[in-house]
Amino acid sequence: MPNVPWRVSLEVLDTLNTLHRLKPVPPAQSGTGFSLCCKLFLSLLFSGCVLSQDFKDYKVETVSGNNIYTEGPAWSTEGYLIYSDAPNDRLMKWVPGQPPIVLRDKAGGAMGNAFDAQGRLYSCETHARRVTRTDKKDRLEVLADKWQGKRLNAPNDVVVRKDGHAYFTDPAFGKQQDTRELDFYGVFHVTPKGELDLVSKSQTRPNGVALSPNGKVLYVTDSDRHAVIAYDLDKAGAASGERTVISQIEGIPDGIKTDEKGNLYVAARAVFVYTPEGKPLGQVQLAETPSNLTFGEGDLESLFVTARRFLYRVRLNVKGSVQY
Repeated sequence: MPNVPWRVSLEVLDTLNTLHRLKPVPPAQSGTGFSLCCKLFLSLLFSGCVLSQDFKDYKVETVSGNNIYTEGPAWSTEGYLIYSDAPNDRLMKWVPGQPPIVLRDKAGGAMGNAFDAQGRLYSCETHARRVTRTDKKDRLEVLADKWQGKRLNAPNDVVVRKDGHAYFTDPAFGKQQDTRELDFYGVFHVTPKGELDLVSKSQTRPNGVALSPNGKVLYVTDSDRHAVIAYDLDKAGAASGERTVISQIEGIPDGIKTDEKGNLYVAARAVFVYTPEGKPLGQVQLAETPSNLTFGEGDLESLFVTARRFLYRVRLNVKGSVQY
């Protein structure tokens, strides 16, 4: 059983007070009423324990520190981690128990990375201003580099649903602003057939991107609004129902991931954890400011976090959500 502190939350106390104020149940209904009250209490008690999960009891391990600026961690089902060392223009590969090695030089300024259900690697190449996919035979293809004849700004992060629908953000930071051809920052959708659709366009910059465990909700961090935006996704991958689920995030929200319960992990001033409804659960503090994150290893209970020149591993008592 997970090591969860059994602390009664405010929600449970409120429920107990409410139950205490209820009128006595007639004898003929007392069994049913008592049963329902017990079920409600136990449900909220367990819920309260989850919401009270202690994020102070965790251990941070340094996997790598010989980088300039790490980004885009992605776990492969073959048992290794990919991450970007963007200023060095290289993709790195780490196998547990071994030192990281260079997977690819001249990686187009790769930032965000993701694997699909077929084990193919998707990368957002900010310098090359494109999104690529590499198969297991190391054959690379360009999935997106233009929108209506104009070059993309600087693709930043990507996620792929189980059925092959991919979503990526296209902001522009620093000098990337000077070479923009598009007059907006976008979130894009690539269908399994390779068609490119626009999910949203704005004057604020989208950054990280993630999916709910069932693939029906798309989450996007907005660095300028300090917020997380959500979209409903249908079976065809089309997005609708744009809404803000988290606001006033401390620091600049960057990468985002979900766990098996649907909770959101946002890399900002720290790694902040929220319920799917946007209620704060806790945070993971690191020595450096986190940029991105992913769940990995065999049990998916290791949270890998890129932070400046470091790659960290944090063991948690919850499994991450993956789309493969």
